[in-house]
Amino acid sequence: MLGKEERHVPGERWAWADPAAAGLDNGALQDLIAMVQGRGCIVRYGRMVKGWGPQDASSDIASTAKPVLSTYLMLAIQEGKIGSPDDPIARFEPRLQTLNDGKDRDITWRHLASQTSGYGLIERPGEAYSYNDYATALYYDTLISKVFRMPATELLRTRLAEPLGFEDDYSHEAFGPNDRPGRLSLSVRDLARLGLLYMRNGSWNGRSIIRPDLARMAVSSPISRDTPLAGKLEARMLEDQRSIGGGKSITSLGPGCYSFNWWLNRPVGSGNLLFPHLPGETICAIGHGGKKMMWLFPAHDLIIVWNGSHIGNETCIDESMNHATVLIRRLLPVVTM
Repeated sequence: MLGKEERHVPGERWAWADPAAAGLDNGALQDLIAMVQGRGCIVRYGRMVKGWGPQDASSDIASTAKPVLSTYLMLAIQEGKIGSPDDPIARFEPRLQTLNDGKDRDITWRHLASQTSGYGLIERPGEAYSYNDYATALYYDTLISKVFRMPATELLRTRLAEPLGFEDDYSHEAFGPNDRPGRLSLSVRDLARLGLLYMRNGSWNGRSIIRPDLARMAVSSPISRDTPLAGKLEARMLEDQRSIGGGKSITSLGPGCYSFNWWLNRPVGSGNLLFPHLPGETICAIGHGGKKMMWLFPAHDLIIVWNGSHIGNETCIDESMNHATVLIRRLLPVVTM
């Protein structure tokens, strides 16, 4: 039986382990795969224990990519390009200084990463929550073009893909250069490498890729559950502003559980955990309401990734997602550290 003393970091290829040797019930695995479908993989102690569908297929991962954007933010801080997440982005995008009579000059990187910027809305920065893909495009474009000043796919290659040993094609132009640039195309097994980086607190095979304090901050800084939702009254945006995919108010979920574009299993407005069937330590990246997912269970050293699933809802956690979490929970009781 594998244990925590046998934690592994993949090299050029993933090492494989039998699910039973990794403490996972094969029946529970098969039930989860039958429901999720699409393609996916499961990693325990840094070893691949299950894969379904084409592992080398790369395609758009939708909002599951948002934590990658905040990973770039942490790297920009680490490299001294940005002082802190609370620096105003107007230092790099000076047009914000006068937009809406100066309302937007105080938007910080943290506001953009937590969906509390008020961009394109009448609310002031930090005043309310709105899951806003126009604000995400502002975040991406400013960070890539004005902070790193290099093509996004090249940034991905140098900071993450090569250090982590991505095996498959990757691109920040999932639909081509003229269709929502910034959308990220990855394979499930390469996305699992990013998850393992965070499970290892920013370290990879003895090398610090992300400073431990920054890696921890990314997955432990949820906005207050008392944060109000933004209204529907709009404000001006920059003249050439685009969206990275959706609108300005995609979901009401976020207060209490949204941290630098990661979702944490913390109490939300109702007082219940975001995913009541799962442990409070659960961290995840969510795309298209669950059709594209990465689940991290640090206490269990377990990662589950899928793409192309038929479950999920664009704007909320629906019954199919709740059913999937029940099946995931069946894997966890037999997992011991």
